[in-house]
Amino acid sequence: MIKAGIIGATGYAGAELVRILSGHPECEIAAISSVSFEGKAISEVYPAYYGLNDMVCEDADSVVEKSDVIFAALPHGLSQELAQRCFDLGKIFIDLGADFRLENEDDYKQWYGGSYVNKELHQNSVYALPELFRKNIAGKKTIANPGCYTTGVPLALAPAIAGGFVELKGIIADCKSGVTGSGRGLTQGTHYPDLNEGFHAYKVAAHRHTPEIEQTLSHLAGQKVKLTFVPHLLPINRGILSTCYARLKPGVTKEQLRKAYEEFYKDEYFVRLLPEGMTADIHNIKYSNFCDVSIYTDERTSTFIAISAIDNMVKGAAGQAVQNMNIVFGLDEKCGLEFIPPAF
Repeated sequence: MIKAGIIGATGYAGAELVRILSGHPECEIAAISSVSFEGKAISEVYPAYYGLNDMVCEDADSVVEKSDVIFAALPHGLSQELAQRCFDLGKIFIDLGADFRLENEDDYKQWYGGSYVNKELHQNSVYALPELFRKNIAGKKTIANPGCYTTGVPLALAPAIAGGFVELKGIIADCKSGVTGSGRGLTQGTHYPDLNEGFHAYKVAAHRHTPEIEQTLSHLAGQKVKLTFVPHLLPINRGILSTCYARLKPGVTKEQLRKAYEEFYKDEYFVRLLPEGMTADIHNIKYSNFCDVSIYTDERTSTFIAISAIDNMVKGAAGQAVQNMNIVFGLDEKCGLEFIPPAF
């Protein structure tokens, strides 16, 4: 059995890792940690786990010592030293934060206000969005797990951009997220009276996921891509719906695009390309590692529209991290992740 440790287990992504790994057939949780709740059982923080997982939160050092693979569900700026220690010990480190996602240190400085502690460690890390960069993941020990918007938007657009069917200028990603994406910490914007029965955009054209999305799309295109990214906050717990717009190149038909998407995702279990007439809906992927994609062409305006739906806590965080663990350890990617979304 693979021994897994979770650092930051009482945050939303960490708690989701506890839920998923508790049922993984090839992995057992060896230790968990939490700065805020050290000495308390995870079931005291999340009573849903009572009697199912009553592990007590230890310190981070104990987690590293007891584990083969360490998941870090921490805010940016807190993972680099942990990653270095794990690398020196020959252990797998999967970072759900942003410290290893950006290839360009200048981007990290600009968007996160930090710097790279060990540039060589960053060069040896891998950005691990499996459906797009699977071949780069195996054999790596420092894994950058993509964020939520940065999973939903690229999976919506990848076949269109990689196939050269759309113009690279003027791409727009209009996204809506459940409030768990803001984390467990309390803010005025996630306070119930402010959030309930409301719906608003935030960090318009200034969200930290922008350079990460552009980095992925640029790799797919083979040249620099910039886009306009506008996130919105929905008064729901989970889910991200990404509606992406791009201008069609002259002569491109909806039949060509449908064929390209079918071919691109034909072997991807976790990406469900929906048939014509069915629209991606966050209701249908809740608690699962699926990404549903629906595509459209507006011939009147020569616009391509791709919509994706993911659970931001699963495919957008913990589920994808476990998917990456499965790849690193040579397991079936679906192992421990074959959740059927609830029908209602």
